[in-house]
Amino acid sequence: MTNEILNIGIILGSTRQGRVSPDVGEWVKGIADKRGDANYEIVDIADYNLPFLGTTDGTEPGIAAWSEKVASLDGFVFIVQEYNHSITGALKNALDIATRETWNNKAAGIVSYGGTGGARAAEHLRGICGELFIADVKTHPTLSLFTDFENFTTFKPADLHLDNVNLMLDQVNAWSGALKTLR
Repeated sequence: MTNEILNIGIILGSTRQGRVSPDVGEWVKGIADKRGDANYEIVDIADYNLPFLGTTDGTEPGIAAWSEKVASLDGFVFIVQEYNHSITGALKNALDIATRETWNNKAAGIVSYGGTGGARAAEHLRGICGELFIADVKTHPTLSLFTDFENFTTFKPADLHLDNVNLMLDQVNAWSGALKTLR
């Protein structure tokens, strides 16, 4: 394992108006920043104005900027909301449109939310991660719309999630450091 400080991107998986993923992402970042073990940053796919794969010739500046951002990161924490038992179309598009090699041999944690804690979306994301050679870690904090959100919109996480978030970050950092030696 390298002793270099790792760069971990907290990727917001939704782009829709009124989304709560920025709140969840900032909560995870707040926990992560207290650790002092890596550089953590929010990466909002909405900032890249990505076209849908297949509707582009690949020359839009957002695509290159997105691929460069992904390439600059050693690992990821995906903030995933469940839509129709899966991840959002925007996140799937962002995963597909970046050059494949930018994802390879990196680690990822998943923080999901939804009616069932976003578990089904996280399971779909795990399959996609495997195809992109992203090692997803075991610990997976799940947030319930019923207990961690007031009126299903205002994020108010229970303290019981802190241990899981920290354990997930331990795993993301360990795997990201180990996998960095392969790149």
